[in-house]
Amino acid sequence: MARKVRIQYPGAVYHVMSRGNQGQAIFRDDRDRAVFLDTLSEGSEKTGWQVHAYVLLANHYHLLVETPEPNLVAGMKWLQGTYTQRFHARHRTFGHLLQGRYKALLVDGSEDAYFQVVSTYIHLNPARAGLVRVGEVPLRTYAWSSYPAYLRRPSQRPPWLRVDRVFGSVGIHADDTSGRRGYEAYLEGRVLELGRREGQEALNEEWSAIRRGWYLGEVGFRERLERLLEGTLAGKARESFSGEAREAHDEAAAAALLSRGLAALELGEAELAGLAKGAPVKQVLAWWLRQRTTVSRRWLSERLGMGDASRVTQAVAAVRQASDRTVLGLRRRLERPDS
Repeated sequence: MARKVRIQYPGAVYHVMSRGNQGQAIFRDDRDRAVFLDTLSEGSEKTGWQVHAYVLLANHYHLLVETPEPNLVAGMKWLQGTYTQRFHARHRTFGHLLQGRYKALLVDGSEDAYFQVVSTYIHLNPARAGLVRVGEVPLRTYAWSSYPAYLRRPSQRPPWLRVDRVFGSVGIHADDTSGRRGYEAYLEGRVLELGRREGQEALNEEWSAIRRGWYLGEVGFRERLERLLEGTLAGKARESFSGEAREAHDEAAAAALLSRGLAALELGEAELAGLAKGAPVKQVLAWWLRQRTTVSRRWLSERLGMGDASRVTQAVAAVRQASDRTVLGLRRRLERPDS
């Protein structure tokens, strides 16, 4: 079956939404929500994503995410696949958890107005869903949204959550007590609009492009996307195009990262090739690359000379649990800031 084209480019901004298969819950309890956020944290580290806003509800989630590298497809494949595995392992279930393809609306990241529209839409979801009583309970009491984190000090937020673009979109340019209170006043005011018919109609009109469109921006932004789309489809049969673009941390990016790792370990490619398949250096490099890229186990096993791809899985598990001084020393050298 043909699949929608995914337009990817460095610095792209997306409103991502995904629902449970046949409307089923993808978060049965708060533990599931915490697991998803942990998975999002890992995925952001792997891909370099900057998450600007999120909200988790019972049967779906929303993200406002920026991709410094063109890697939405690879990152979403990892995020949703990994969370599904963890969900099934916890609940002893199986099968499709998420429904079809996720929606990814391209957002013009050069314009503050669109950051404001999408982030407000995401943050108001609990109120629109009736999870907080408008006019009675503050929106900040809904814990599974990035909004409460916006009201905390920077040191108390997830390191992968970026707040400055959303703050700036509503005219707040200082991440201090005054700025955070200003954002709270703005958003709680928008909540009150939901309690009035006229306010609901105005917000629904503002959000219509988010719900029905494939991009959010001006004509110039659409034209740029159309040019990118032409390049993506060039030489391909449109009816069979799968939408699977190149993965962001692809083989070239992983090869560059491997070179950095070898330099940190003061090791050359030839020396690496001469080591045993299960050598500690190879195991640590496999662990290091696996957590920072989305390349396959097969690519890693071939490039590191580890034999069967299953050795990569075994190496990652072994390094994570390692107490051996040699392995721990190699890990520390790779985890230095300049590595």
